[in-house]
Amino acid sequence: MTVDPNAPTQGFPAPDPSGRGPGAARYLVPALVAGAVAVGLGVYGKMHDPEGTAFNLAGFSSTSAVKSWLATIAVGFAVVQFVSALMLYGRLPGPSWSGVLHRWSGRIAFLVAVPVAVHCLYALGYQTYEPRVLWHSLLGCFFFGAFSAKMLLLRTERLPGWLLPVVGGLVFSALTVIWLTSALWFFRTFGVTT
Repeated sequence: MTVDPNAPTQGFPAPDPSGRGPGAARYLVPALVAGAVAVGLGVYGKMHDPEGTAFNLAGFSSTSAVKSWLATIAVGFAVVQFVSALMLYGRLPGPSWSGVLHRWSGRIAFLVAVPVAVHCLYALGYQTYEPRVLWHSLLGCFFFGAFSAKMLLLRTERLPGWLLPVVGGLVFSALTVIWLTSALWFFRTFGVTT
């Protein structure tokens, strides 16, 4: 099954026959929301005094191990979402339910990433003491901003066909680098432990 990215979304009114679309607001509002979310998270993380820990789960040796495994699960579901997006856009063959797979893998990836972000902001804050940590902090804020923009753009009709794949690719890339600068670093430094 392939999806026409230029097709109007169900539930939206028919396009205006005069040819006037919703204008720049359809791009400006998601961009402003993305910026506000990213900056808001960064400001909170910088202004908040880190608590050192926010949660731990039984069976794990440390909070960092919990975060690393949750982040790895989130990236795994993000990979499933990336592959299912390729199916939706006809770049890979896929089953008729690839749209459902795409939506649910994205939801699960996001839901698993939220407790990791909450812990990072609450327990560690926005830190910049070395390049790895700086990139992790910057891209963590960027990820949630870009994700917010993507969710808003999904409900906008008549977007250019390239826009959602580009924004989705930015979200996926940010999450991947976040994982590389945290979970992979943890596993390489402390070993693959629970």
